[in-house]
Amino acid sequence: MSKTHSDIGLIGLAVMGQNLALNVADHGFQISVYNRTTATMESFVAANPDTPGGLVGFATLEDFVQSLAKPRKMIILVKAGKPTDAVIDGLVPLLEEGDIIIDGGNAHWLDTIRREKDLAEKGIRFVGSGVSGGEEGARFGPSLMPGGALSAYEEIEPVWTAIAAKVDAETGKPLSGGAPGKPIVGGVPCATYIGANGAGHYVKMVHNGIEYGDMQMICEAYALLTGLLGLTPGECGEIFAEWNQGVLDSFLIEITADILKQEDPATGKPFVDIVLDTAGQKGTGKWTSVSALDLGVPAPTVAEAVFARFISAVKDERVAASKILAGPSAKFEGDRDAFISAVHDALYCSKICSYAQGFQLMSAAEAEYNWTLNFGEIAKIWRGGCIIRARFLQKITEAYTREAHLKNLLLDPYFKDEIDRTQKNWRSVVAAAAQYGVPAPTFYSALAYYDSYRAARLPANLLQGQRDFFGAHTYERVDQPRGKYFHLDWPEPGRPQLEM
Repeated sequence: MSKTHSDIGLIGLAVMGQNLALNVADHGFQISVYNRTTATMESFVAANPDTPGGLVGFATLEDFVQSLAKPRKMIILVKAGKPTDAVIDGLVPLLEEGDIIIDGGNAHWLDTIRREKDLAEKGIRFVGSGVSGGEEGARFGPSLMPGGALSAYEEIEPVWTAIAAKVDAETGKPLSGGAPGKPIVGGVPCATYIGANGAGHYVKMVHNGIEYGDMQMICEAYALLTGLLGLTPGECGEIFAEWNQGVLDSFLIEITADILKQEDPATGKPFVDIVLDTAGQKGTGKWTSVSALDLGVPAPTVAEAVFARFISAVKDERVAASKILAGPSAKFEGDRDAFISAVHDALYCSKICSYAQGFQLMSAAEAEYNWTLNFGEIAKIWRGGCIIRARFLQKITEAYTREAHLKNLLLDPYFKDEIDRTQKNWRSVVAAAAQYGVPAPTFYSALAYYDSYRAARLPANLLQGQRDFFGAHTYERVDQPRGKYFHLDWPEPGRPQLEM
């Protein structure tokens, strides 16, 4: 028998909404659901009559709102942007002071800051929560990154920690075994309060940017193994499966092994060989790169991953160019097994640098938006449920436990030692990619980032001179205090140098 009032509500019954609603109901919470298309709601409720908590459907927003226990808590899972604003506008006249709206979509963090401010003035609390893990994560346990007023999170915390993915308390490994009506019991939930207003959605955006980098790095490793060694997709799949037993153990490596071993049902050929080599993107990787540019944070690896998708999209142009532009003709003649090991290390080192950039970006955003972020906790909740979940994240958690205000992951003793141990292989792979003409933009950019970050002196001294010459932008001197600027009265180009 259903309760008089539901514990929580959800608006938007597309795939993610339906799966998240079932997850909530499986954990014993009664959930009210509403969808603009009533037939979708009705068929969803009819198809799931026996969940532990119960699903209750409503045809109107008014009835939906009245069905919720106070303070009312409702999740919005609709398309980001104007559709989210439209739902909020429809809800506001129906709500009371202290009610809570939770946006679980991939909203831009500045939109979340605006919405939280506007709703606070009306007495309504707003939570912008990142939800990562795709359909399966939503159904059996996502990684949840809520931001907003702490009082609002405290109200939804019992639901959020219940439905989140769980990891082993000692090892940090994701717990598996969830099934419809039988959620995972025990473990550490992959949900924590991130910070004020847009902090949750910002951290989710950076998560997605790191995800772009991870995916592109894996693709570059695959391209090197097939392009230089001539390995089949199936052979590559076996290699990735082996890599998944070590430091690269992750969801993305695991599914890569499965994808590479998959045959196309229609032709019997390797699945990846019949897939068109173009890739789309929904914007969060671009947002991450734009934010890095705005905040002046070096995050080249994520940007290169975004650009790699852009260049993949100009398929016809690339095919035409391939008939005109020449590259190296030499064939790789090195040791096969040694090169496979080197590609593993190049992928690992590039991954470390990519995550270092992501955490640097979050640190800059923390200062810019006056947030208080706990980077160790962020790494913890990424260990399970989300797309970038990996063994590697346990080491990041440990790094921030050792030093909460760590300037850069590369400075942590563990990661320093790992780079020292493997960078020779990393450099050999980047050199081979250039020598044999295999594009590897994230491998290149990650190495350039590492070498730039460890350089006590960069050629920006010459750059300062150039800017002062053509634009009188001034320069600083090594023999004067930082922040003191000078200008030289330059001669016309081509004339003799100034005399002292």
